[in-house]
Amino acid sequence: MTRVSASRSFSKYHDEQMRDPKFAAAYQALEPEFQVAREVIRLRLERGLSQEELAQRAGTGQPNISRLERGTINPSLRFLRRVAAALGAEVEVRFKPLEAADG
Repeated sequence: MTRVSASRSFSKYHDEQMRDPKFAAAYQALEPEFQVAREVIRLRLERGLSQEELAQRAGTGQPNISRLERGTINPSLRFLRRVAAALGAEVEVRFKPLEAADG
């Protein structure tokens, strides 16, 4: 029996699911949350901070940092500013036009 790694299986599953337009649209709609999570994790690790240390600096609890990094909360701009300040960064928000669906 050939063993397939979990990440390889997930990758194949993900590729299959992305062929479904409804799934792909829902997945893309979550991209801003994923971007925030990736950036917080990247900066936290760059600065050598644990979630607990970041939470203390941001004046919140470690579970809130965990939820932010997992993308399971919809954080307020105020909360993001506190986390950014604790990371020695600032929040940048921008709006970009949607591309026309019919080209």
